[in-house]
Amino acid sequence: MIPARRALLALPGLVLPWLALADRAQAQAGFPDRPVRLIVPFAPGGNSDTVARVVAPLLAERLGQPVVVENRAGAAGNVAATQFARARPDGYAILLGSNGPLTVNPVIQANLGYDPGRDFTPIGLLVRTPNVLAVHPSLPARTLAELIALGRAAPGTVSCGSSGTGSTSHLAIASFNAATGAGLQHVPYGSGGAMAPDLIAGTIKSGMTEISTALPLHREGAVRILATGSAGRLPVVPEVPSFEEAGLPGFRAAAYLGLVAPTGTPPAVLETLARAAAAAVADPGIRQRFAEMGSEMAAPAEASPAGFAAFLRQEGTWTREAADRAGLRPG
Repeated sequence: MIPARRALLALPGLVLPWLALADRAQAQAGFPDRPVRLIVPFAPGGNSDTVARVVAPLLAERLGQPVVVENRAGAAGNVAATQFARARPDGYAILLGSNGPLTVNPVIQANLGYDPGRDFTPIGLLVRTPNVLAVHPSLPARTLAELIALGRAAPGTVSCGSSGTGSTSHLAIASFNAATGAGLQHVPYGSGGAMAPDLIAGTIKSGMTEISTALPLHREGAVRILATGSAGRLPVVPEVPSFEEAGLPGFRAAAYLGLVAPTGTPPAVLETLARAAAAAVADPGIRQRFAEMGSEMAAPAEASPAGFAAFLRQEGTWTREAADRAGLRPG
């Protein structure tokens, strides 16, 4: 008796598609059976890299295979995103997506080489790292209201650093100015870390940056955090109000990180990855570690493909509006 697989070889036009589907289904059923690569579109040592290296072991535990972090820095995340858009959609390469590659760069840059909505499929949101507004101790403003009054009295005289033109912190400054009329003078740097020495020295009087950059400086008394871009007060700085609590309803400002896969990834594979991401987000140890850094883990609904997709739509709307306020156009 001829085995069924060999017998099918005699059926031209039928066997090859059938075998391809069978092999693909078998591969999906066994996913993953080798290491998964987690692509980080920024250099080692930054917030994205830190999050990736904290989360990767939990993902590996759930997937039953190593998760290897690969850093591919360049062009504000565009180098990695462009390469990733052409990756095989089999689940063995996933991208740690953030504001830049997913929602900012498509608004302010032309000819990216990729389209996040077309080329990427959300897996799940992982974490938000709120931006904070910090000031040099010499500035006579101990509250957000006092800073706003100071800025309104002399528009353009209070300098405010960001991590770069078109960055989340820059867009937050533009939104803050539009909401308050404070008239903070934007001063772009290459990163929050590059801005910090000038803020400490008083070369600039204020700065919008991630809590992870400002927190140790605030604790040392080198700067004073006036407000956080989180939904409520952060446990690491319980004495500091959120922007909303300080009088700006609905004001949020945060860098986010989540996982995406190439479009075309099989649903079964995507579901496996999403379950692993959701488990990592729910892990008490990870939640505690990020809370100590001032970051906020995603809500369970956001740590899913549908929830992350809804989050990205909302974030995209905010980004377009903020870019318009900042006068940023694709170029």
